[in-house]
Amino acid sequence: MTLSIPGSSSKVTLLPKDARSLAGGLPPAAPGTLFVLGVNGGMSVAPDAGFRVVFGRNDPAVHVCVGADDPHVSREHGYITYERSGWVVDNVGRMPICFPGPRLLLSGHREHLPVAYTPLFIVGPRREHLLEVRVAGRASTNPASAYELNTIDPDAHSLSPVEKLVLVCLSQRYLRSDPQPQPLTWGQVASELAEVRPTEEWGVRRLGHVVGKVRRRLSPITPGLLEEEVPPPVGNALNHNLITALLVSGTLTPADLALLEG
Repeated sequence: MTLSIPGSSSKVTLLPKDARSLAGGLPPAAPGTLFVLGVNGGMSVAPDAGFRVVFGRNDPAVHVCVGADDPHVSREHGYITYERSGWVVDNVGRMPICFPGPRLLLSGHREHLPVAYTPLFIVGPRREHLLEVRVAGRASTNPASAYELNTIDPDAHSLSPVEKLVLVCLSQRYLRSDPQPQPLTWGQVASELAEVRPTEEWGVRRLGHVVGKVRRRLSPITPGLLEEEVPPPVGNALNHNLITALLVSGTLTPADLALLEG
């Protein structure tokens, strides 16, 4: 069965496959408008459209496709509906949906979406699949200016050149889209940076200090970056959470890998 789009095109609009990431901003939209983007495009839905957005891997039978080639993702994995309290996502699939933080939305559970950009990951045993969601805030007074904002990322965090170099090296497996990325070890980072910038000292203690300083600076606005916030064993969790936050905010992008070319 192929799902249909309501007749009111002004309230439900399709987003093309090549639509830019929702992390970079939105075109002019009424407050409360929902934007959902997957691998093959997506849609925007006005809060009063009375429309339920269905997502999953069965591309012909859902509104937004995610994990099309991964059988661990359910054919109809979840849906997003508008209620009086706002937009709500329901997980009806087998695998959990990971919210930033991270918070897991288990099968049969539901969660309210904030008026913000929210990257959702369907977590499988081998891969994670991104579903971008964003709820528009207050309307822009200058639509033309709002459209221009799509070319920048207002949520990016400020990093010094040394911080960015170290973090790009630490997170390069994520930036290269490895199927099961993990942060590099401090020893691996030290070895690589010694080749990239051999005239500088890249000891393990310095690397830990640089990354720890960024984690502490972002911890007031990003949970999961301090040791007391993560249940033991901590392992790579702190660096993983930091890298995820930097990727989600657009602070680090695959283009930054050029820094490792020396």
